[in-house]
Amino acid sequence: MKIAVAIPCYKVRQQVLEVLASIPASVTRIYAVDDACPEQSGAWIQQHCQDPRVRVLYNPQNQGVGGAVITAYRQAIADEMDVVVKIDGDGQMDPRLLPQFVRPIGEGRADYTKGNRFFRLESLKDMPRIRLFGNAMLSFLSKLSCGYWGVMDPTNGYTAVHVAVLRELPLDKLERRYFFETDMLFRLNTLRAVVKDIPMDALYADEESNLKIGTVLPEFMAKHLSRLVRRYGYNYWLRDFNVGSLYSVLGLLFLLSGGLFGLSHWIESLGTGEPATSGTVMLAALPILVGVQLLIAFLHYDITSAPVEPLHPLLIGEVEGV
Repeated sequence: MKIAVAIPCYKVRQQVLEVLASIPASVTRIYAVDDACPEQSGAWIQQHCQDPRVRVLYNPQNQGVGGAVITAYRQAIADEMDVVVKIDGDGQMDPRLLPQFVRPIGEGRADYTKGNRFFRLESLKDMPRIRLFGNAMLSFLSKLSCGYWGVMDPTNGYTAVHVAVLRELPLDKLERRYFFETDMLFRLNTLRAVVKDIPMDALYADEESNLKIGTVLPEFMAKHLSRLVRRYGYNYWLRDFNVGSLYSVLGLLFLLSGGLFGLSHWIESLGTGEPATSGTVMLAALPILVGVQLLIAFLHYDITSAPVEPLHPLLIGEVEGV
């Protein structure tokens, strides 16, 4: 396979040369993307890196990590690479792990692999507590909105993807900044691509994160809700109508009818001072219980319907006329 590495370069001038020197020899091409870096990291790399595999790409305007990676993705497609691995230029990701990310794709067991810093409990001791809590919450939201219930650490930027799958993605619609990794998972789920986690440890140095929790939290919540609604519409109404569709609709109807019936009689009891009869309570409680059970059944169906058959072998077969 022809393996390419995408390295977004924005304010990583002190670390990026060491990262480039650590890229394994099995890699065919290295795309270092200068995302309008104020430190002129692209020129710095061209002056001090002699590796012939390195190609510096420039974004005329800063587009965020997603925009930098998409620039590399487009070049990898044009250069007819097979797999693209994304590694940050700040030294927090060990390039020696690259074969572990590529292997499941090369063996036809996955279309997309991503790092998981939660796999080993020992690796969490060095993670700042605010990052640990934030990533745990984002992982749960990502499971709901993206549908990959078996993966954790959705914001992990150490990823690998087969180029055949990239060709099917609407790269121009992908998020360009902090929501990029999560949006990738959402888009991959719409293609029914197989995603696998790769255990890894993260290295934390003295660099300061540009992500401000108070600023991005409302934006992240809104985007997760948007992806959840769209995924539900795609998978359960537009592309297919299945038992999960029935579970969800009937569950909501029972839950709402029972809740509204109980609420109306509770308000009536407050006005008259007379307690509701046991029969009235049962008429309110029973639909709620049935609705909750149906929604649990829908959740179970959603969890078990995650993609299991890799997509890229089929795509390659179509290209080759198989």
